[in-house]
Amino acid sequence: MKIKQTASIKPPKNVSYIIVLGEKVNGDQLSKALPYRAETAFDYWEKNQSSTIIVTGGKENGKEMTEAAALLNFFIEQGVPKERILVEDKSTSTYENLQYTKTLFSINEAVIVSNDFHLFRALEIAKELKITAYPLAAKTPKSVKLVLYFREYAAIMKMRFTK
Repeated sequence: MKIKQTASIKPPKNVSYIIVLGEKVNGDQLSKALPYRAETAFDYWEKNQSSTIIVTGGKENGKEMTEAAALLNFFIEQGVPKERILVEDKSTSTYENLQYTKTLFSINEAVIVSNDFHLFRALEIAKELKITAYPLAAKTPKSVKLVLYFREYAAIMKMRFTK
């Protein structure tokens, strides 16, 4: 219920930062869910070009490219000026995406872009890190929806019981 409620919230206009949470890449290609995040963030940025996009995500073992680099390439290909993009490329989890971003760029407020299933937990983490965050939901591809929702429920339970 809270997952759907969070995903239905619309962010305000002209928030200074747009954090795009990373997700695995295949070679130098965005995974099945990541293009939805990138396209949703780009749509917001097109209407709010004073915002700076922050791409996040490190490199998984055996991968040739970081998640952040794959996202950076996407935004540059879409015509976003490189000076409007910041890169956090060391994180390996949602918590680290936000923690490292806050530390590197001293942010206190941002639109967080992720797939609909993921935003509730991302906002809970942002709150813990004292980031005022607004969700911006990207769709989740049907082909991976069941698996990702199941994994997310498990992650939420883990988060609740490890506090």
